[in-house]
Amino acid sequence: MSAHEDLFESVPNFSEGRRREVIEAIASGASPAFVLDADADPDHHRAVLSVAGFRSRLVEGLMGAIGDAVERIDLREHSGVHPRVGAADVVPIIPLGDTALEACRGLARDLGERVWSELKVPVYFYGHGEGKTLADIRAGRAKPDVGGPDVHPTAGAVCVGARRTLVAFNVILYGLDLIAARALARAIRESADGLRGVQALAFELPGDRVQLSMNLFRVDEATPSDVIAELERRGVAMGAQQVVGLCPAAAANPAADGRLLEGRLASVAASAGATLAAERGGEELMALAARLRREAEQLALLAADQDAILAGAERAAALVRVLRAANLADGELEAMLGVAARGFRRGLTPATESIYRARIDALDARLG
Repeated sequence: MSAHEDLFESVPNFSEGRRREVIEAIASGASPAFVLDADADPDHHRAVLSVAGFRSRLVEGLMGAIGDAVERIDLREHSGVHPRVGAADVVPIIPLGDTALEACRGLARDLGERVWSELKVPVYFYGHGEGKTLADIRAGRAKPDVGGPDVHPTAGAVCVGARRTLVAFNVILYGLDLIAARALARAIRESADGLRGVQALAFELPGDRVQLSMNLFRVDEATPSDVIAELERRGVAMGAQQVVGLCPAAAANPAADGRLLEGRLASVAASAGATLAAERGGEELMALAARLRREAEQLALLAADQDAILAGAERAAALVRVLRAANLADGELEAMLGVAARGFRRGLTPATESIYRARIDALDARLG
């Protein structure tokens, strides 16, 4: 594979958050791609996968996951607080590294055509270059772009589109009923001149809990920490914070412990290297496979603090050299490790750079 091939992420959302066997089957169906994470929420009755890879790998993984969802989820029996139009509800295509957003749109278009031709589920295109949003689709202001006009009787439709990285971030609110929480959600949205890059809804959850559910869709302008600061400024009492799916290191707060995008990219690359080493066999490669498996486990669980983020950058950069030395590297694994190392590097604060100047200079030299 060429080291210059485009690298993509996708974060498909499925309308199933309660049946473990269904969620596991969907994640298994995605396994032609690199599966970074599976995060299920029984209250929202929704599961979010995070997958990555070069174009062909990603498309095959998404088709497998969508196919399993269509087979196993019946929307006629579905209930949950989150709005939805399909069993495989939303399939965003996201650029990693130097991949262009327009390349994501092209992949989304090709994927949508395959979903209709092979699964007979209508597809809406949304996001970059499409002139409509998920809100338009969910409000009935759009018709399917492929297939239809009627949706699938049990699987509904699929929304596929290109977008940049976002962070899904939820906060439990204390002392507010649903009406007040919805007013708060409206007030902090970008569309209401609130926080830039924030979409927000409020939901009532079982147990008399009220949740503020947000998409932070320009993470260079609004991070989870920025949201928390704004809620504190407004005097809002808060409970548990939750990152849904994964979070880039540059936007991470403590709620992202163990859920760093870069950590998972480096982890799956290390795990893939371990598999290759074990397949080739021999004492040295078997020992390396064990070492890479341990590294994969640790990288997947990295905390969202500055020491861990710096160490993650160093470890991801070092893994490239380890895999090359053992003739285990390919363009795809190196691309994921490069994105991971550079993403970790962007997550370092000026204070950390000042404290660890020599280490960071050495890291920058490795990254070129």
